[in-house]
Amino acid sequence: MTKEIATPSKTSEILKKYGFLFKKSLGQNFLIDTNILNRIIETAGITKADNTMEIGPGIGALTEQLAKAAKQVVAFEIDQRLLPILDDTLSAYPNVKIVHGDVLKADVPKVIQAEFETPDAPLKIVANLPYYVTTPIILQLLHAQVPAESMTFMLQKEVADRISAVPGNKNYGSLSIAIQYYCEASLAFIVPKTVFMPQPNVDSAVIHLKRRTQPAAQVDDETFFFEVTRSAFAQRRKTLWNNLASKFPQLKPDKEQLTSELAQIGLDLSRRGETYSIEEFAQLSNFLQKFLAKK
Repeated sequence: MTKEIATPSKTSEILKKYGFLFKKSLGQNFLIDTNILNRIIETAGITKADNTMEIGPGIGALTEQLAKAAKQVVAFEIDQRLLPILDDTLSAYPNVKIVHGDVLKADVPKVIQAEFETPDAPLKIVANLPYYVTTPIILQLLHAQVPAESMTFMLQKEVADRISAVPGNKNYGSLSIAIQYYCEASLAFIVPKTVFMPQPNVDSAVIHLKRRTQPAAQVDDETFFFEVTRSAFAQRRKTLWNNLASKFPQLKPDKEQLTSELAQIGLDLSRRGETYSIEEFAQLSNFLQKFLAKK
């Protein structure tokens, strides 16, 4: 029998050995196709010079392939039941460390310094993310300034479409902006639901996020910028003005002045938010912040 974890027979054997039962609440779906894992490693560009961080290793299918390709792997696992299984399945890989805990509650930069033998080596994050916490995990990693060159995630295809969408696309929204502000996002390939155990209800996709050296646009106040972008998509069918007026009612008396002054820098509030680029949202955010400060 093959030693690779990511096959239907080996996965079933491991689950039976430990009497493991899947928890829907943790979004556990284990990959059973080594070819898909190899494509993930290739997409992430993992080399022996790289440290890699994984989130939710499960029984170690992806972790095994990362261990073969990378310098070292540190993986966060929230489910205590999986710890003895991982000790077993990954026993042949001394370059793997499992951290028991919730990545959303962890001080990830601190863990990187503590757990990697050479913490200054290039870091790449790779994970098969549970659907229910995909967005919070990605945004937290970005906002925490985790020093990763790139992040490669397998996630629900619908979310991948939203993350990688461009202005004018029906999937483009505040999530696209929140991630593309920090990263160059590209959808690498689609993963059919048939390569998981148990099978999820929808297909997945692998997305590659390359961290920008500088944000995509110059913003005076990032908190306010993201507040503006979220409000712009509060009701997608409404114009940018209508959404902004709902969020910032103090702007209503100044609609004519605002419209005129923004038109001078090429911004039209009668457009919908989905037509605005990140650069245009940055211009709008910077303008509105100064405008509101004067009121």
